[in-house]
Amino acid sequence: MSGRRAPFGQMRALDGDRGRLAVLSRSSQMSRKTTSTGIRERQFAGSQPMEFAMLRKCLSVVSAAFWIAIAEAPVQAQGPFVPPKTILHTFYDGNTNDLLTAGLGKSGLGNPTPPRPTNAQHPTADELRTSAIYNNYRALVDPTKEGGYGVLYGPNVGIDGVPTESEGKIAGDEYIAFAHDPGGRKQVTMMVQVPAHFDPARACIITAPSSGSRGIYGAIATGEWGLKRGCAVAYTDKGTGTGAHDLQINTVNLIRGERASAADAGDNSNFTAALTGAERTAFNAATPNRFAFKHAHSQKNPEKDWGENVLESIRFAFHILEQKYGPQINKQSTIVIASSVSNGGGASLRALEADQERLIDGLAVAEPNVTPARRRRFSILQDGRPPFTAHGRPLIDYTTLVNVYQACANMAAENAGAPLNPGNGAARCLSLSAKGLLTATTLAEQASEAQRIINDYGILPEQNLVQPGYWTLNVPQAISVTYANAYGRFSVTDNLCAFSFSVPVPVPGIPALDPEAAATIFAWSGGIPPMTPSPLAPPTSRLALINNAAPLGPVESGISTADQNLDGALCLRSLAAGEPGNPGRRWQVERVARGVAQVGASGDLHRVPAIIVNGRNDAIIAPNHASRAYFGLNSIVEGKRSQLHYYEVTNAQHLDALNALPAYAKAYIPLHHYFNQALDLMYDHLRNGRALPPSQLVRTRPRGEATRPISADNVPRISDAPPPGDRITFGAAQVRIPN
Repeated sequence: MSGRRAPFGQMRALDGDRGRLAVLSRSSQMSRKTTSTGIRERQFAGSQPMEFAMLRKCLSVVSAAFWIAIAEAPVQAQGPFVPPKTILHTFYDGNTNDLLTAGLGKSGLGNPTPPRPTNAQHPTADELRTSAIYNNYRALVDPTKEGGYGVLYGPNVGIDGVPTESEGKIAGDEYIAFAHDPGGRKQVTMMVQVPAHFDPARACIITAPSSGSRGIYGAIATGEWGLKRGCAVAYTDKGTGTGAHDLQINTVNLIRGERASAADAGDNSNFTAALTGAERTAFNAATPNRFAFKHAHSQKNPEKDWGENVLESIRFAFHILEQKYGPQINKQSTIVIASSVSNGGGASLRALEADQERLIDGLAVAEPNVTPARRRRFSILQDGRPPFTAHGRPLIDYTTLVNVYQACANMAAENAGAPLNPGNGAARCLSLSAKGLLTATTLAEQASEAQRIINDYGILPEQNLVQPGYWTLNVPQAISVTYANAYGRFSVTDNLCAFSFSVPVPVPGIPALDPEAAATIFAWSGGIPPMTPSPLAPPTSRLALINNAAPLGPVESGISTADQNLDGALCLRSLAAGEPGNPGRRWQVERVARGVAQVGASGDLHRVPAIIVNGRNDAIIAPNHASRAYFGLNSIVEGKRSQLHYYEVTNAQHLDALNALPAYAKAYIPLHHYFNQALDLMYDHLRNGRALPPSQLVRTRPRGEATRPISADNVPRISDAPPPGDRITFGAAQVRIPN
């Protein structure tokens, strides 16, 4: 990293909510003061852009000429790092407020009653931050003591894994900015948190890109590990974070969550749909009170840039650290670990693949959403089962299939005891049969056939009892709609497959979102309606999927027809599978396929030490199509030089937050515990040279009863010397997984 320094621009100070918020742009003198509330404003001189030798990644162009004309290459760093135009900086004293818990502490984050703004229709930016941290932290973990919160993980658990009486608040500096973007349309949010106990002599940076489609605080529970360790944490919302454009009244989110008119927000908007005034007026007349969301409707296919977004957040972190500590902070003196979970884990993995600057020293991710390049030169063999060769399918492919068949599969006898099973899929089974998509004649046989179709597509039987609950929570429905729109770069006005986002109502007639929910959307929205940051958050006044083609008029999709809008699900499936059914949708199919082609992973990690952790029961990111397939691809690409280690954990599903429910608590353990172990292992490897354990199956033991506290017996450590029967290996063109 360059140690060169130069004026940083002009800066102004704005009133904060608990003190003063420093707004930095390029050039100013250093000054510092502490407010009575403990939040310290800092204004300081910056450095010239840090120089990086960036190589342009090349993407193959494989579509029609008209698509090439509108396609956009991934974001590429052109020459030196360009600091953001404006940086918001706040110091938190670790008492009244802090980096990790927003002042709530371990007790506040664990409290099932969420914090509320003083005036819910006019929350302050600081109140929105507090609520966002509360909701997003609890979205990634089981917040009950019996499940492990405060015992295995949580703000009060030390870096040695031992729980303390501390509330776990962490003092330090927080910097938020939009990534430099000359066009001003991507609006990717970055944030760097630097704990007060950061030690320049043992400098480290951990990445925490948001999971799912969440906002900038979406991965706060994964950033926790770095904050405790004294590392700077580099966050990014990956261009998908909570950007909600209320098209009816034309309001948008600003970077810290406040609502403003789109006209007033301008380039400060987190996301504004690309519509002219006339287009918005016409859309509102035809479909009133609808929302456009950043992930679905930015028309940028943000996923193609996730890796570069993570790399840019690392550059931003180095820039901030150089400002604070001088040239002693550089790449050679700083350990950088790319991390996070789900979409965030996939983003970090893609960042390592694209890391031509060698910014990243190691990788530790859990349940990553990654689409490996489709190489069928190997099979996946789980002991006792036939080899599986059709692996590595994209998320939108297998999710849209689940979206078609799961409601019927919920009715299968073997799924009767599944948690949160709605058990209302009989009409879906009948409609599937009527359309020739099932051959069985009785309801019981149709449900079993639907389940078999899902499993034959590479969905593990271990996922079957998890899927019904995810269906109830609208997981496959939400992913199918959002990702089809995103990959195809469709506008909200395209009305793709007749879906839109608005208020859930039981009868036709879509009202406006109530003022309180609208004002606080930054805090409770997960960026992908109808899912909230936490799957256990109350649905009141939230946004839902609307079926605009419902027979009696627009209404919530799941209740719009007796078969739960099978036609909408089939439309989305046709776009993902490349089988349009209606020839008029061929152009839509091609656009989606082009978007999917842009997110493929190469499998080349440049021989950098890497860890992937995945739950065997993951019912969102299917192991056969993501982690297992990527492990096999990397084994082919890098061969014996590979330093990727894969740890698969039994009795672990994707949404740890659901383990707070008794039915899930009985059967599943917290994967988050193993994510933290992976970071421990990687840090020890990079700092002290300790060998990483070999790839293995980690055999856990469910608690059996929700009231029984979790213990070390339930979650054995990743073993340095697993028995041969527990090792995951690659050889003879097979990924071998123990049963």
